[in-house]
Order: sequence, then structure tokens, then C-alpha cells
Amino acid sequence: MTELNKIVLKIISNGKGILAADESNGTMTKRLASVNITSSPENRLLFRETLFSSDSMKDCIGGVILYDETINQKTNYGNSIPDLISSSGAIPGIKVDTGAKDLAKSSEEKITEGLDGLRERLNKYYKLGARFTKWRGVYTISKEYPSKLAIHSNAHALARYSALVQESRMVPIVEPEVLMDGDHSAEICLNKTSEVIQKCFEELILHKIDLSGIILKPNMILAGNKSKHQISNEEVSEKTLECLKKSVPSEVPGVAFLSGGQSEIEATENLNLINKNNNTNFIMTYSYGRALQHSALRQWSKDIKNKEATQNTFNHRARMCSLASKGKWSVELENK
Repeated sequence: MTELNKIVLKIISNGKGILAADESNGTMTKRLASVNITSSPENRLLFRETLFSSDSMKDCIGGVILYDETINQKTNYGNSIPDLISSSGAIPGIKVDTGAKDLAKSSEEKITEGLDGLRERLNKYYKLGARFTKWRGVYTISKEYPSKLAIHSNAHALARYSALVQESRMVPIVEPEVLMDGDHSAEICLNKTSEVIQKCFEELILHKIDLSGIILKPNMILAGNKSKHQISNEEVSEKTLECLKKSVPSEVPGVAFLSGGQSEIEATENLNLINKNNNTNFIMTYSYGRALQHSALRQWSKDIKNKEATQNTFNHRARMCSLASKGKWSVELENK
């Protein structure tokens, strides 16, 4: 077992998943505005610190993805944010891409940037305590898209990023997200997501990536959010497993799904069914942002000083996701 593989297993084993708290300041400002809270560095820190010091961090959260602002912040107790996360047994991680920009020659699509200066940034983040990283490639589905150009360009960028991250003794999360925006069918989502993931692994292998030292962060297989033909949770589970079985090499230890616009309950129920039906050797868990934080954020906005109420809300959600990662979630436990 390599050092990278040990880090992966610490993050995603035993019913643990990842809290994606790497929203950019722009995204966080929109989230806080939606609950009528001013987006200041102090308020962003207070909300995140409230989550990171919750009881469920010990049993349900194996890793936390941070944003550059947050990894450099000190808590209100005086220790660093990475130290606070590590004290619960979770591993600090960091988003290292610089965002999706228009893809040259296919301006309706996106390419993720951030490779320039990445080696130096990684060394800095390692010293701050990060041991895993995240880079998101994003793809749209329509009649023409995703194009071969977008599929190849983003796969190549994800592979170059992964090589630099492993060289820096950290675990790369490889996140190729096929968006649920559109009126496409689940079958088209299955085909396009499979093509995207397969190309990613072609490039990862070409770049000599240690596949036992990565975490794949894909979308689940869903019909587009504007499609008239939505599929059942059971079908989401079946199609998602079908996609992974034909696209992901067996050396990969685990998959941490993004929630991708699903509600908290949808993301939990779908993950639960994926695990109930899981006949692979992959660990199947969560790397959720909104689907772990949404209820907690609403609760927090009622009284930002009432730490206990916010933590109780977050603890419940984290425990439900943890149960789902073992196939043990139920509606009855949800509503207890």
C-alpha cells in the first residue's frame, strides 16, 4: 500500500466522505445572499468553522476541500483551519484549479485553467497541511456537446494536474462533471459520462498516474433537469453503476460522487441505492457541497451565534450521508 493509497482510504473508508467547502468567494457570496447574510471574510469563516468543529466530523467526514482564502485563515480559537480539521481526524484538502473558462474554438464549452504555477502552489498548500486536492472539469450535454475537443482537452488537463499533485505527495481528486442542465435523457447522460470518464483514464494512464492514489469524483447518471423523462432512484443507481463498471479501472480505490444540483434527500437516497446495489470493489461515497450544507446554512442564518443549532442540523445531514455510503439509510432514519 502506497502513502497516497493510505491517504485515500483514510478519507473515504468506514462510512466517511468528503465535505466540499471550496466555494469561491463569489459563489459563497451568492449562497449567503440567499439567506440574507453579508458575505465578509469573518462570516464565511464563522460558518465554515461552525461546521468543521461539529461532532459528525469525527465519524462522517474523512476530508474537507478548502478554498484558498479558508486554508490561510485562523479560527476564532487561534489555531489554523487545517489544524482544526486535522484535530477531528479528517484530512484537509484544497481546490487548485482557477476556474472554467471558454474553450477556444468551442466557446459554448469550458476548459478548466490553473496549470501555470501549479507546482509552486502545491508546495505551499502542502506546507499549510493539505494532503489532497481538487480540480473540476465541466462538460455540457446538447446535440453537439460535449465535443471531442472538450472531452480531450479537459482529460489532458486533469491528467497533467494529477501528475503534479502526486509528485507533491498529495492525492488528486479527479472531477469530470457532466452537468445535469438540459433536456437530455438519462441514456444520453450515461453514454456521454462514460465517454468522458474513459478519456480521463486514458490520459491518466498516459501520464503515469498511480491510480491507487486518486479519488474519482463523477456525477451520477441522471436525466437532464429539463427532461420530461425523469428516471427512478433505482434506475439512477443501476445506470450509474453500469457507467462506472465499464469506465473505471479496478485499481481505483473509490468514487466520491458530487451532488450536482440534486437536493439533499435526492443525493442521499441515490447514494444509498448505489451502495445497496454495488457489486464492484469500489468504495462509493460522497463529496457533497450543497447537499451537506444547505439545511445547515439556513439554520445558521436564523442566528449566526447559535452554533449548537447549526451543528445539530449539519450532524444529522452528515450522518444520513454516512449511512447512505454503507447502504443503510432509510426514510424512517431521515425523519427521526
